[in-house]
Amino acid sequence: MAILRLAWQSLLNRKTTALLTLLTVAISATLLLSVERVRTQTKESFENTISGTDLIVGSRSSQLNLLLYSVFRIGNATNNINWQSYQELKENPAVDWIIPISLGDSHRGFRVIGTNDSYFEHYKFGRKQPLTFQAGEPFDQLLETVVGAEVARQLGYHVGDEVVIAHGLSDTAFSRHDNAPFTIVGILAPTGTPVDRSVHVSLEAIEAIHVGWESGANMGYSPDAENLVQRQYQPEQITAAFLGLNDRRQTFGLQRKINTYRQEPLSAIFPGFALQELWDMMSVAEKALMVVSGFVVVAGLLGMLTGLLTSLNERRREMAILRAMGARPAHIFFLLVSEATALTFAGIALGVGFLYALLAIIQPIVQQQFGIFLSLAPPTAYEWMLLGIVQLSGIIVGLVPAFRAYRHSLADGMTIRV
Repeated sequence: MAILRLAWQSLLNRKTTALLTLLTVAISATLLLSVERVRTQTKESFENTISGTDLIVGSRSSQLNLLLYSVFRIGNATNNINWQSYQELKENPAVDWIIPISLGDSHRGFRVIGTNDSYFEHYKFGRKQPLTFQAGEPFDQLLETVVGAEVARQLGYHVGDEVVIAHGLSDTAFSRHDNAPFTIVGILAPTGTPVDRSVHVSLEAIEAIHVGWESGANMGYSPDAENLVQRQYQPEQITAAFLGLNDRRQTFGLQRKINTYRQEPLSAIFPGFALQELWDMMSVAEKALMVVSGFVVVAGLLGMLTGLLTSLNERRREMAILRAMGARPAHIFFLLVSEATALTFAGIALGVGFLYALLAIIQPIVQQQFGIFLSLAPPTAYEWMLLGIVQLSGIIVGLVPAFRAYRHSLADGMTIRV
């Protein structure tokens, strides 16, 4: 205890140097934990985007491309699925439920999803959590829409407001379907997934607003909303479909049947496998970030070592006085090790505090921009292990000046040779 008290007093006497060393270790620990927290939370967010879906079906393409455009709304499909193929899938005895989706339009930078009631009933995210409404209800009429939580928040929408959908992904004046505005009847609760940034309408509505746009552009014939709602519409194509099966043991058989479907080229993928492939592609960046954060920790510890070695030359008389007062070389050794240990421990504690302050600030921003939820949960077992490694490294770093002080404390005596 006397050694620890002496180490504390020694650090107070060099508080400027000690504080700078403390901040260096704290920033290193913060960066290390931040990278690990972002890495794990990002992976968890990817994995929680969709759950409870056994197969995703789309036109023939790579499983990664199909996953990106159907689940994450990134990119576009290589082709569409005929409505007849969708009906055959729906009537397959192995299929319990099916969610059709139609992509291609947008609203002020947000993707528009054409679907039906099955979407709100069967789509799951996270740990098989269903979609819920924070306001309103699912669409029931042709020109009604349900918007995600982020759409409503960013654009200031409420139930009853009107929105105009644009043809394609560029929301410009000449591409808008302004002859048929939609009324918001529901706002979904936040999910932390691309659902939050989507505008949902019925499949029939997708067909209705494209009357007169069959060639991909407005040919001058755009019926108004009153005329549109009086017609009957039958979808001709969809972009993809999410399938839930009665028995998961039938998944591989149905996937093989879909992949060899003769009427048109289709692909059926397992969401979990595709998500893993996506994460594997991102693992290079993940490892690079871990290496960079590791080097920052090493730089911080080397900075602490430099500070201790620099101050050691100035403290040789202090060590000699301690020896004259009865301190043994071992006491000098443990004094320096205790200082390094205390600095590292305090730096880690401060770094953890910085981490949670940083998370509290950037959490809503990251969730809004990227749909990734950064948890404020206590450190995981792996994070504690990383902090333990940093603490152990700090102790090892402290052995270098401690060993030098141990060697010189007896030889110096009361006269310092410079």
